[in-house]
Amino acid sequence: TVDTQCGSSQQATNLATSLIGSGVVDVAVACGVELMSRIPIGSNSSKRLGLGVPIPKTYFEQYEFTSQFEGAERIAEQWGITRDDTDAFGLASQERAARAWAEGRFDGQYLPIEAPDLGEDGELLGSTHVVTRDEGLRDTSLDQLAQLKAVARENGVHTAGNSSQISDGAAALLMMTEDKAAELGLTPRARVVDTCLVGVDPVLMLTGPIDATSRLLDRTGLAIDDIDVFEINEAFASVVLAWAKEVGADLDKTNPNGGAIALGHPLGATGAFLLTKALYELERTDGRYGLISMCCGGGLGTGTVIERI
Repeated sequence: TVDTQCGSSQQATNLATSLIGSGVVDVAVACGVELMSRIPIGSNSSKRLGLGVPIPKTYFEQYEFTSQFEGAERIAEQWGITRDDTDAFGLASQERAARAWAEGRFDGQYLPIEAPDLGEDGELLGSTHVVTRDEGLRDTSLDQLAQLKAVARENGVHTAGNSSQISDGAAALLMMTEDKAAELGLTPRARVVDTCLVGVDPVLMLTGPIDATSRLLDRTGLAIDDIDVFEINEAFASVVLAWAKEVGADLDKTNPNGGAIALGHPLGATGAFLLTKALYELERTDGRYGLISMCCGGGLGTGTVIERI
């Protein structure tokens, strides 16, 4: 098992890449799962600090302990991102996701799941229903989003309408060496060009995609304009907007089929989900390179560059 906070299944993929590349294994399945409706975020954390282990006293001598919502607000302040900006981004996520579902862009990426029926208090009713598509999409408008209350601060820029949704989900990727794929008669769809895991300011906490993107571009020699599709997790709207400003990425190529604001963020599953979305979008648009990155609790950033074959 891998715990890289929100980036866990992406880091599992990155580790699987290293295992395959080093010859330790020839086939790996990298996956993630989160059942947030039954096991709420923070369930395995210290009650004192909301983290898995006690924090040394020296931490408080060096850093201010902040929440992810507060980190997102500070990012908005530092990069000059307004409430209008975050609401517009939230609306775009919903509209893009709705278009993607309507046009069948997610076909082949999802499996129908038989899920239990729950009562008003969350109790199991003994019956089931089949889930065939994301349930987080909302038909909304800028006027409706503007009426939502800010969460972290009274005059903050983040609301339930421009932040990631609490969701259940799972995702998995099958990876192997080129020789093993040929032996099994399988046709590869993409290769992993490079991966990274970075640490960033633990107070701002959520700027990981900025550093991960810079590191990946530096290591691969690719330029930002060489990337055809970006999947940057929409933990909060300011995270993606600040990232785009800092690295110079085209928002039209970023999360083109919506992100976590509309589709949800089942924490440990999201990284594999984003990698899957990037691959399918490269195939749909005849693109070559995709860059995937996530911010993670505590000040981490996962990153992967894939190339469509």
